[in-house]
Amino acid sequence: MHGFANPARFLRLARWLMPVCLVAGIAIAFAALSWGLFVAPAERLQGQTVRIVYLHVPAAWLGMSGWMGIAAASFTELVWRHPLAGIAARACAVPGAVFTAICLITGSLWGRPAWGTWWVWDGRLTSMLVLLFLYFGWMALSQASEAADGGEGSGALRAPAIFGLVGAVNIPIIHYSVIWWNSQHQPPSITTGGSAMSGAFLWPLLIAMLGFTLIFAGVVMARMRAILANQQAEARLRRKAMAEGN
Repeated sequence: MHGFANPARFLRLARWLMPVCLVAGIAIAFAALSWGLFVAPAERLQGQTVRIVYLHVPAAWLGMSGWMGIAAASFTELVWRHPLAGIAARACAVPGAVFTAICLITGSLWGRPAWGTWWVWDGRLTSMLVLLFLYFGWMALSQASEAADGGEGSGALRAPAIFGLVGAVNIPIIHYSVIWWNSQHQPPSITTGGSAMSGAFLWPLLIAMLGFTLIFAGVVMARMRAILANQQAEARLRRKAMAEGN
């Protein structure tokens, strides 16, 4: 894995892997959503509203996975100082926040007919909202730290990495909230021990999760490439300014 921390090697890999992930992810997600929306049956108790699950669950999964990506990259940056670690964390932040927002919106749409209200201060919903605020806070801190660092390696960029690790505490809270507290949110339908869902609902859901995960991976690689290109352009401008100054 250490070999992929080389920016040039990563760019060679991402040049072909990024479009593969995006194209395959879009095709798979479209097929899964079409299956879930038009082929899969309605649920006995929830009726047609259950179809939100094919977007809601992948969004929840990727919202949490995005922060775990930030935490893993932050740990790598602090321990091994890999040059791509901080870039990977920045690349995960925006798509992670977007999927977290989609999770909250679709959950609200799902909760209205199920609970009779758009929002409840339930453990799962509240901890997921906290995750969205953590994303906003991390992005603001990252931008401020980058401005303070000024490309001089002053150590200011360590603050987002520490924040990323501390914020990871919220992930197990989200996951276990429906078990630890008396929650209106339903318990996990898919666990390591099996699934409580019938195959008619489970298979399109799993395929949708695969498709959206590939889209997420493609977007992260695209953002990493854009960040690297921007850094290289800024480095060239600094060298040109220094040469002209001399």
